[in-house]
Amino acid sequence: MPYDLALENRHEPLSDHALDQLFREARTFYSWEDRDISDADLKALYELMKFGPTSANQSPARFLFLRGEAQKRLKPHLIESNVDKTMTAPVTVVVAWDWTFHEKIPQLFPHSPEAKDWFEAEESRKENGFRNGTLQGAYLILAARALGIDSGGMSGFDKAGVDKEFFEGDPEMKHWRSNFLINLGYGTEEKLFPRLPRLPFDQAAKILK
Repeated sequence: MPYDLALENRHEPLSDHALDQLFREARTFYSWEDRDISDADLKALYELMKFGPTSANQSPARFLFLRGEAQKRLKPHLIESNVDKTMTAPVTVVVAWDWTFHEKIPQLFPHSPEAKDWFEAEESRKENGFRNGTLQGAYLILAARALGIDSGGMSGFDKAGVDKEFFEGDPEMKHWRSNFLINLGYGTEEKLFPRLPRLPFDQAAKILK
């Protein structure tokens, strides 16, 4: 029986406004309005992001949303240039991936539960977990933009320190491994600089026939 793809206009391009919001006019932000993001907003963000594709639907990414006192625990693990923009952001997300993500393959890939065995080897888990978890972090940024929430991704932090601070001693998160950070909020133009150049198609892509 064929799947019911109810979105009849799925082959039509999005409006220019939507494309601007998602890509062309979107920016990485460094300063924030004094405006909170609710728990309901964060849950809605996850519920949208989770539909992004991953290999064998493995969904290895895990997201730790930090605010308030929990967010302050990040400070010792940040490089200096990331401290202010993180400590003033309404929310910071630790984008992580679960070293034991393959245990959930029978739940997530029920038509082929034996796919769990594809990821028994440590090297396979590391390669697939990190790659697909990174994809899901990118989906989170796009989902945030789609919901009107600005973001600022970062990689300048001590991953081992963050893992020890938040994950190692927690029975539910002890197998999580940090990947990168994303600040979430409603950005201001205060610290924005002109958009940096991007490579043109001919320098970054090829079409082979």
